[in-house]
Amino acid sequence: MPTTYKNPVYPYRRPPELDAPDVRHYPVVIVGAGPSGLAAAIDLAQQGINSIVLDDNNTVSVGSRALCFAKRSLEIVDRLGCVEPMLEKGVTWQHGRVFFQDREVYDFNLLPEDGHRIPAFINLQQYYFEEFLVNRAHDFAEHIDLRWKHKVIDVDAQPDSTAITVSTQEGDYQLTCDYLLVSDGANSRIRDMLGLECKGQVFQDRFLIADVVMKADFPTERWFWFDPPFHPNQSVLLHKEPDNVWRIDFQLGWDADPEEEKKEENIRPRVQAMLGQDVEFELEWASVYTFRCRKMDNFIHHSVIFMGDAAHQVSPFGARGANGALQGVDNLVWKLVRVLKQQAPALLLSTYNAERQHGAAENILNSTRATDFITPKSHISKVFRDVTLELAEKHAFARSLVNSGRLSMPCRYDHSPLNTPDVDGGPSELRPGSPVKDAPIRLGKESAWLLNQFGNGFVLLLDGRMDDGHADALSKELGELLERRPDLRLVVASSASNALSALPRTTLIDDTEGLVTERYGLKAGAGYLIRPDQHVAARWHAVTAHKVEDALDRALGVHLASDADTPSQERRHANA
Repeated sequence: MPTTYKNPVYPYRRPPELDAPDVRHYPVVIVGAGPSGLAAAIDLAQQGINSIVLDDNNTVSVGSRALCFAKRSLEIVDRLGCVEPMLEKGVTWQHGRVFFQDREVYDFNLLPEDGHRIPAFINLQQYYFEEFLVNRAHDFAEHIDLRWKHKVIDVDAQPDSTAITVSTQEGDYQLTCDYLLVSDGANSRIRDMLGLECKGQVFQDRFLIADVVMKADFPTERWFWFDPPFHPNQSVLLHKEPDNVWRIDFQLGWDADPEEEKKEENIRPRVQAMLGQDVEFELEWASVYTFRCRKMDNFIHHSVIFMGDAAHQVSPFGARGANGALQGVDNLVWKLVRVLKQQAPALLLSTYNAERQHGAAENILNSTRATDFITPKSHISKVFRDVTLELAEKHAFARSLVNSGRLSMPCRYDHSPLNTPDVDGGPSELRPGSPVKDAPIRLGKESAWLLNQFGNGFVLLLDGRMDDGHADALSKELGELLERRPDLRLVVASSASNALSALPRTTLIDDTEGLVTERYGLKAGAGYLIRPDQHVAARWHAVTAHKVEDALDRALGVHLASDADTPSQERRHANA
């Protein structure tokens, strides 16, 4: 057990279903109060959707587990309202170093440009993250029913709804829901109950995670060694965590005995050899793991939707597990909200599977390549790796071939059916399907940030530098559009037009440093339609209300819909 952190114990509460004569029905039930389940519940609550969260435990995770949270994940958590404690507690970093044997090969910077509120990465133990999410969930007590020590023991998934049986210390109860969101981990019991598979690859190698408490001179950087003298023929990763804790990953080899390697008397010599005989440390937590890269073929089974590790798993190197899971939740919830509120056809949910299958495949590909490079399984593979590392020390071109874990980057949904075809061009990094970029702005006399103006609805980001005639005409069009589409907001950059500023649900921003214009390639009258998950749906050099409305319909999956929206689906939506 960790010595620097004491797990909170959350109380069991008697559920009302034990005293109800009939089976109760809910819009959304979530299984698993880990990062995915809690984030989904908070996101739903912010948009007025009630959920029940069931967890068979009564605390947060034991051990540090997920550690590295990437910029995009932190931006998502910022929208959920709990990034501040993460930034305050976490260890911020953006530099890394790669070593081969006894020398440094090269270093790298993950966020070399200024003008970003959120750092490239922070390191924060998963138990802190989960505790912050629980605290935030308590702010939505009217929307989130968080139930500890409630274990799902049976699931009956049907196209229209799902029935579950839940076991508690006072007895079992049943309930039904429109949608069951499953985030019960890599060894998902719900997935097993439904007879569903998670397919992929298990790599024949083992790694030891050792969290140690020490006062050290290592900088707050990511250090990765290939074949170091203190652990020859293997690899080692070092990260700093809060509370003077350091995460060390030791490659062990496939023949290592996991139970023996977890014993402190076997861990201590490895750590001491790395740090030096004079360095004192305490072992905080340890675990031995095997790489697994796998995913379900379909994340949606009738009205059951799988999230996080229950849907897909990757190896730890590259920090793609928790970060990919949060992107998946971000992708799902805005669609589920609009289906439940009858603002979009039920078929919109199918794009969660389409887009996040792409995201999971991308993460698995990067994770698999990293694993193959870190743990070569043949002589020729090892020769290639070592020669690459030798070249990388002096030649920049070889550094892109070194793979100590391609660190998590936000996914681009280039081929999403929700994208409006990009005919006008613009910055490649902000093409349709891409996550948006932050930038410093001013709101009146106050300093602010662009992403904080977007909220959880659709946003039209418009360059307002137009002559009065053009601005007046476009304002009339957009005013009528905003009346028809209450889910749309307008963010206008650099406008002096009174007509634009008078429109409802409009925020005027001042691009004082020019970074909004630079990063988005904006010119007078240009604009971007941004989805609720802050991905680009469409962009134009010349915005018209007609173009925006067509893109809105497409982003909501209207073109996917047909006469298949059955009465039972309509009933389901009405229950929201």
